Amino acid sequence: MSKAPRTNVRSPAPHVADTHDLIRVHGARVNNLKDIDVEIPKRRLTVFTGVSGSGKSSLVFGTIAAESQRLINETYSAFVQGFMPTLARPEVDVLEGLTTAILVDQQRMGSDPRSTVGTATDANAMLRILFSRLGKPHIGPPSAYAFNVPSVRATGAITVERGAKKAVKASFQRTGGMCPGCEGRGTVSDIDLTQLYDDSKSLNEGALTVPGYSMEGWYGRIFGGCGFFDPDKPIRKFTKKELHDLLYKEPTKIKVDGINLTYEGLIPKIRKSMLAKDIDALQPHIRAFVERAMTFGTCPECGGTRLSEGARSSRIKRVSIADACAMQISDLAEWIRGIDEPSVAPLLTNLGHSLDSFVEIGLGYLSLDRASGTLSGGEAQRVKMIRHLGSALTDTTYVFDEPTIGLHPHDIRRMNDLLLRLRDKGNTVLVVEHKPETIGIADHVIDLGPGAGAAGGTVCFEGTVDELRKSDTVTGRHFDDRARLKERVRKPTGALEIRGAATHNLRDVDVDVPLGVLTVVTGVAGSGKSSLVYGSLVGGSHAAGEGVVSVDQAPIRGSRRSNPATYTGLLDPIRKAFAKANGVKPALFSANSEGACPTCNGVGVVYTDLAMMASVASVCEECEGRRFDASVLEYHLGGRDISEVLAMSVNEAQEFFGAGEVHTPAAHTILGRLADVGLGYLGLGQPLTTLSGGERQRLKLATHMGDKGGVYVLDEPTTGLHLADVEQLLGLLDRLVDAGKSVIVIEHHQAVMAHADWIIDLGPGAGHDGGRVVFEGTPADLVAARSTLTAEHLADYVGG
Repeated sequence: MSKAPRTNVRSPAPHVADTHDLIRVHGARVNNLKDIDVEIPKRRLTVFTGVSGSGKSSLVFGTIAAESQRLINETYSAFVQGFMPTLARPEVDVLEGLTTAILVDQQRMGSDPRSTVGTATDANAMLRILFSRLGKPHIGPPSAYAFNVPSVRATGAITVERGAKKAVKASFQRTGGMCPGCEGRGTVSDIDLTQLYDDSKSLNEGALTVPGYSMEGWYGRIFGGCGFFDPDKPIRKFTKKELHDLLYKEPTKIKVDGINLTYEGLIPKIRKSMLAKDIDALQPHIRAFVERAMTFGTCPECGGTRLSEGARSSRIKRVSIADACAMQISDLAEWIRGIDEPSVAPLLTNLGHSLDSFVEIGLGYLSLDRASGTLSGGEAQRVKMIRHLGSALTDTTYVFDEPTIGLHPHDIRRMNDLLLRLRDKGNTVLVVEHKPETIGIADHVIDLGPGAGAAGGTVCFEGTVDELRKSDTVTGRHFDDRARLKERVRKPTGALEIRGAATHNLRDVDVDVPLGVLTVVTGVAGSGKSSLVYGSLVGGSHAAGEGVVSVDQAPIRGSRRSNPATYTGLLDPIRKAFAKANGVKPALFSANSEGACPTCNGVGVVYTDLAMMASVASVCEECEGRRFDASVLEYHLGGRDISEVLAMSVNEAQEFFGAGEVHTPAAHTILGRLADVGLGYLGLGQPLTTLSGGERQRLKLATHMGDKGGVYVLDEPTTGLHLADVEQLLGLLDRLVDAGKSVIVIEHHQAVMAHADWIIDLGPGAGHDGGRVVFEGTPADLVAARSTLTAEHLADYVGG
């Protein structure tokens, strides 16, 4: 009997479209990357580790994210591309499997005074719609509640073509919510006249103290020849009219020495030339003048709410939109849940979800009217995350730059959950990170190194977290490092007394900050640490008496012409040494001055603009990237020319200037400080724009180490530091204290807490649940008491 034919039912082969499950990078050479190849799994969480300066950002941001961004820009029409920044292709042989990349970085949000937490997310827009529907009295559409929209009324004739032309009288009206007094800024500015002139002197004696307004140049000719006042008369003897003409006179045509000129009062001129510009873009001496001369006060018309009287008068359940925006977001979410109105149910649900995201991400302590420019880097990064959590996009690549910065160990757990949620929606999540708590949740780890700068740029390890632990890489060896509590702590030499501190959410705090020791101020995000330290110590009355040196997280300002040598002042003694050895003037040895290569103006590269195509940066053929004129390179010091010295690393230069005929004590001292803060690998001529956030902060610290101040305040100095580098930082803090300084550190890293002599813990929660001192004492006492969230996490960390 023959058998029936058997049919083999095979599982269908995977569709070819589903096989693209890797991002392949081959031959990456951006910055210090040494021709590396990596394969990154899609729809997984990959963490990039390695010491600071090992090439993590170059691979993730400079290669993968940059190419994704460039390819997206190329999909726009040539016309649109003409208005977009032109991006050069990264130096890499092959990049395959890229998806759209969304960068969630540490850049602080813009300092525009009209940008708030509410306007930076969708929360404010939804709240305005809610008030336009339910607010009593009804004052208009959503724009009537927007402090960015002014009220406009206009009347005129418009021409309507209906067969024959007809002119129709029409009036136009738009109701906006902007306060007319402060134009939606919440503050009004005034000018302190005492900062503009010394009234005991005449103009010719140099009464004006405004930068650039000297009597030598054009201003002297204008003031002397305008005829509105006597330039030899002291300003305090001016009549009312003369003083008004000096300060406020509207633009007036005058003739001086036969030349037609325009005279304008000092204040309108300063407002246009200095005050109307972004303060961060001004030169340092002009910025200092503006900060001295401008006084800011709360707008008397709107009480700082930025809103017009009409917008403030409309209420839902006795709450105006100004009250709602001033509420802590966690309280606002509760208030929204208490509104039962079926006609706006979907809006209430969406608004509720958006506000709950803030609470979930650990930002429930903020308010919607908080200016976005005042958020820390970590807070700004989490506000940006809120947009993406509710996004309908999937199969996207999210790139995070140290998302745990500014987070207490208690908050890191929440952040980890959010990263996993983004991954579980089907996204590829790439994270540059140093904290073991976040490395631990990775599906895949790529470890770069082994060192920093020229000693880095290679892939030391690829695999799972368990495999990383067993590997012999720097990260693997230090992954399970745990600090021990100090057996003996230093005794304070005195104390800074803070009494009745009430900045932001602080609740009338009284605390003594010990001097002569290492003090760590800690607590969950939003508990009031920065308010206490910056509000009461750095900006308070103590600052003047004790000489407080503050090293904060604000980014270094500098162009691609700036480098560690120019920023730290190191270039000055080097230039003088070259000038002395060769009998020429120091200005020749500056690429920003007389010694610059004439072809590239001392930049080292030539930018060629190709109209609609991307502009191309090519190494200058004249100086071959050395930045100096050929004649300057003929002068030597110790057998090296200036370009060879600037190509040295800090460690090489320290040896070079340390002994022998080229011994330069001033340069050697600065180089020693750079090495102390762990920047020995940095090139002296490396552009500041290529430094990571942690490197910039340590560069700042090195610059301030020579200051005369007795109290050093550091804001999270472990930012961007690898586990292996934290030990070096602790050694540096110890050296500062042993040199007689008092060091106060705002920090979440348990290794720094364990190393402290004294801990001040704020809390117990964030926002109005914080603002109190919940513990002050030694780390050992904190672990023994286990009375706060910080104590729990520190005890787990040290195995107490």
